[in-house]
Amino acid sequence: MSGLATTPYHEQSYTDGFFDVSGRTGFLPIRDPLAALPERYAELQQLMVDMPTNKVYPDVPGVLSRSGEIVDRVAALPDYTETVKQETDIFVWHALYRAFTFLCSAYTLEASHHSTVDGIYGRGRSLLPGHVARPLVWVAEKLDVYPYLDYHYAYSLGNYVKIDPTGTLHWKNLDMACKFSGTPDEIGFIMLHVYINELSPKLVDCVMKVGKGGHAHDDMLKCAHTMMEINSRRKEMWAASRHERYNDFRIFIMGIKGNEAIYGDGLVYDTCFDNVPQTYRGQTGAQDSLIPMMDIFSGVVDFYPENKLTEYLLDLRTYRPKCVQQFFIDLRDFYGKNPLFSTLVSGGRYEELVYLLKIVDEIYLFRNGHWQFVQKYIMANTKFATATGGTPITSWLINQIEAVLRYEGAIIAALAAHTAEKADFVSTLSAEAASFYVALSSSHANKTQMLHEQVAMLQSEDVDVKLVYETNIKHHLEDAAGGEGTTGCPHLK
Repeated sequence: MSGLATTPYHEQSYTDGFFDVSGRTGFLPIRDPLAALPERYAELQQLMVDMPTNKVYPDVPGVLSRSGEIVDRVAALPDYTETVKQETDIFVWHALYRAFTFLCSAYTLEASHHSTVDGIYGRGRSLLPGHVARPLVWVAEKLDVYPYLDYHYAYSLGNYVKIDPTGTLHWKNLDMACKFSGTPDEIGFIMLHVYINELSPKLVDCVMKVGKGGHAHDDMLKCAHTMMEINSRRKEMWAASRHERYNDFRIFIMGIKGNEAIYGDGLVYDTCFDNVPQTYRGQTGAQDSLIPMMDIFSGVVDFYPENKLTEYLLDLRTYRPKCVQQFFIDLRDFYGKNPLFSTLVSGGRYEELVYLLKIVDEIYLFRNGHWQFVQKYIMANTKFATATGGTPITSWLINQIEAVLRYEGAIIAALAAHTAEKADFVSTLSAEAASFYVALSSSHANKTQMLHEQVAMLQSEDVDVKLVYETNIKHHLEDAAGGEGTTGCPHLK
């Protein structure tokens, strides 16, 4: 990975040996992660098996189901520090990081889990024992990540196990190597993210090819189609994980930063960092890389408002593998100098501009769908006002949705101006492009109106989340009929 901004992003390699940002693997690992730790870590691996609230769903309770048992189990673990330091394989580093970050969250947040009342999380533990802290910090330094549960290496993309090894990454064919609740709802919830990222090679490939030029028209259309597929898969969340059961595992993915009610001044990693309390953001789908890549590529990033919420968004970029971070830096450098929007307008490439509009609208649909998840999975279940990543729940996604709608408005205005000059413009488009243009130019005002109504509702101190959700139905922007699912992974029933 060169990281040289003087070399275009599409001519560079972005890999750390575990992830490789490319048209081959997208944002997924270069091969399936280890399903379990090597035998030399047998006691730690056994704890990973025993630890979930449901060791075997639904009949066998695990360690986290019994208050305080995790303390005794951790106390009995060997100190693996010196053994860990002998490892040289990045896939073993990864499996160790995954296990120790799960253990860190389980140990510190189990107390919060058992003291939660009416959806308000109780106080967690603020001291991580040294024989867990030391190997965790060491392996985190080797991977060059924070020593706390993350999305890429730990909870999601590096945590899948195929049920049928020859099968696809469909969420029904996936289990989790490490778990907190062990329910079908947890497995379905996080493995759906892996299923979505099964499409990431196609999307990264399109982004790479557009940068190279050549068949940009076809690549822009493929990019739009891939985003449509991604949103179709995202909507399966309603079936993969019941929203009313999200609190069964959500507490264990809460972060330290922004969560003083749980962690106080921070988490002390005993014998590490001079015992100064550390603060890190929690695991969140906002750490996924698909939409941030598309924000940069499409130009949505140029419409981010300058406020604290955007600062949070950019801070979350640091919670990704360094190879992904460098890819984003170089991608931003390229499109900062060659904005896609102005390039298409100045070149008179208006059909491609329609495809750009469709891409940006799919970003909107992804974010608005995610916002509906927040309404149903979080706001309907708890009054705890902080997201797992430490960001404010009721304004975080609104900030990005507003930016996307502003950009859509700018693209529609440019297309409308061209239509005024060229009265037969729509007839010059392909049938698919014409359909995109007519539908999106006529629906933008409705989307903007819904956002304004939701923002007004959120000003109330006692927000009625049911009324907020019903605005999606009123404006025909509901993500899934009724927002209801059945249950998660069929293989666990």
